[in-house]
Amino acid sequence: MRFQEKIRNYSKEEIWREYCGFLDMSMEEYMAIQRRLMDEQIQIWSASELGQRILRGRMPRTLEEFREMVPLTTYENYADILLKKQDCSLPEKAVLWIQTTWEGGLHPMKTAPYTKGMLDTYKRNMMACFILATGKRRGDFDVAVTDHMLYALAPLPYATGLMPLLLKDEIDIEYLPPVKQAAAMSFRERNVCGFRMGLKKGIEYFFGLGSVTYYISQSVAELERSSGGGSMLGKLKEISPQMLLRYLNAKRKCRKEHRKLMPRDLFQLKGFMIAGTDNNCYKDDLEELWGIRPMEIFAGTEPTCIGTETWSRNGMYLFPDACFYEFIPETEMLRSMDDPGYKPRTILMDQVLPGERYELVISVLKGGAFARYRVGDIYRCVGIGDREEQTRIPRFVYIDRVPDVIDIAGFTRITENSIDHSIRLSGLAIRDWFAVKEFTQANRPRLHMYVELERGALSGMAVNTDVLKEHLSVYFKYLDSDYNDLKKILGVDPLKITVVKCGVFETYENECGKRIRRMNPTQLEISKFLSI
Repeated sequence: MRFQEKIRNYSKEEIWREYCGFLDMSMEEYMAIQRRLMDEQIQIWSASELGQRILRGRMPRTLEEFREMVPLTTYENYADILLKKQDCSLPEKAVLWIQTTWEGGLHPMKTAPYTKGMLDTYKRNMMACFILATGKRRGDFDVAVTDHMLYALAPLPYATGLMPLLLKDEIDIEYLPPVKQAAAMSFRERNVCGFRMGLKKGIEYFFGLGSVTYYISQSVAELERSSGGGSMLGKLKEISPQMLLRYLNAKRKCRKEHRKLMPRDLFQLKGFMIAGTDNNCYKDDLEELWGIRPMEIFAGTEPTCIGTETWSRNGMYLFPDACFYEFIPETEMLRSMDDPGYKPRTILMDQVLPGERYELVISVLKGGAFARYRVGDIYRCVGIGDREEQTRIPRFVYIDRVPDVIDIAGFTRITENSIDHSIRLSGLAIRDWFAVKEFTQANRPRLHMYVELERGALSGMAVNTDVLKEHLSVYFKYLDSDYNDLKKILGVDPLKITVVKCGVFETYENECGKRIRRMNPTQLEISKFLSI
C-alpha cells in the first residue's frame, strides 16, 4: 500500500508507529535490531567474493568474530570490483548504481551498489524524514498528495536523484520544475522556473544541500529581473487569486521595510530538509529567509539515508535498519592518522558518551557491499535520549569530514594528494605548505593555504598572493569539477593564501620534533608555527 493510501486508511498514530517507531525504542531494543540485521548481513557478505577477498578465506560466525576478522576498510578495498560494477562478486545483486566524487582529478568518481532491500529501507526512512520535517510534536505530521517540492537535487546517478525516483512509489508529490525538465536546464534557469511555478501552485517542501538551498533561496529576487523589465505578474499565467494577493502584499511589505523579497513573503513551507556539510553556516540564514528552521538529515552515497533530526531540530538520530554503526573515538582517529599502522578501536551505539566526538564506521545492511567502512565523517554525541522528545537512544550532530579531507559546502573533497597534484601542475615554486579549513567573518567555509616559496622564487612578486591564488585556482578547477562548481553555481571562491617566511617549516620541525600536519593541523600547532 502506498503512503498516500495509508493516509486515507490509517490513523496518524499508526503511521507514526510504522515509520518513526524507532524513536520510541529503548537502547536494548535498538541494539537488538542492529544485531539481528547484522547477523543476517554477516552471512551473505562473508560468503560473497567481495567478502572473501577481505576475509582471506575466514568465515566469522558472530558479530564479535566479524569485528575481529574484518579490518576497517576504505574505498580502495572495494574499488576494483565496484568501479567495474561486478554484480557477481557482491553479497546481493545491485538494482541501481550510485556515484559520487572520490578524490578530485586523481580518482574522479566512486560507485556504490544499491540492492532492493537497501532501496526499500531508503524509501521508508525518507518517508520518516518527511513526517518529522512537517511535524510540530510527537505523532504530528502534515503530508498531502497535493503538495509541491522546489527542485534542488542533483539527478541520478547521484544519491539525491533517488528521492524523486523512490517517492513516486509512495506519494504523488509534484516537483517544481518537473525532474526531466529540470535536468535539461541550467542551474539559474531551474531556480527561476521553480519559483515561477511555485507562485502558481505553491511550495510546501524544499530539500537540498544546505549551501545550495541558501543560494537558491536568494534567487527569489531574480523573479523581477528575469521578466526582462516588464511586469512579472503579466507573464504569470494561471496564477491563483490567493497567490496574486500574497505577492502584492509581499511587495508592499518589502517596500515599506526597505528590503528585498524573501521566500517567506510568498511561500509557507510545511517541511524544509537539508543535507551535506557546513549546514550550520546556513541554518540561521535559511530560517530567516523561509520562516522555518531546516531539519538536517544525513545521507550519503555509501551509507544511504541514515539519520534525521526531529521536530525539535536538536540532533540527529540514526536509523537502526540502514547500517550497523561503529564509532572510532577522536583520540583513536588522530592516533591512526599519525601512525598509519595503528588499528584504532571502535565502540558500538550503546557505548557512545555525550560530548565525545567520533569517526563513523558503517556496515551497510540488506546486502550492501561496504563492511566496517570508514565513511570519513565525524559526529559528536550530544545526548543519550531527550526528555522533550521522549527518546532514549543517542543523538548526534554532524561536525565535518575527517581532518585529512577538506570539504567546502558539500561540494568538494580536497586532500593532500589533490593539493600536491595541483601544485605540481601549476609549476609554482612552492617549497612547502599546509592547508586548514576555516570560516570567514560571514561564517562561510574556505580553504586557507599557508605556503613557503623557494628562495628567490617569482622574482618581483614573491609575496603576491593574488598571483598564487589565481594560478592554484586554475588547477584546482581543472582537477576537480566540483571545486569549479563552487564558483560557477554558488559564486564562492573558497581559496585564501598566506605566504610565510622561508625556512619556517624546517624550524618548526626542528623545534617540535615533527613536521606540521599538512591537512588541518590543530589551532595549537598553527599558533606555534606562526610564532616562529
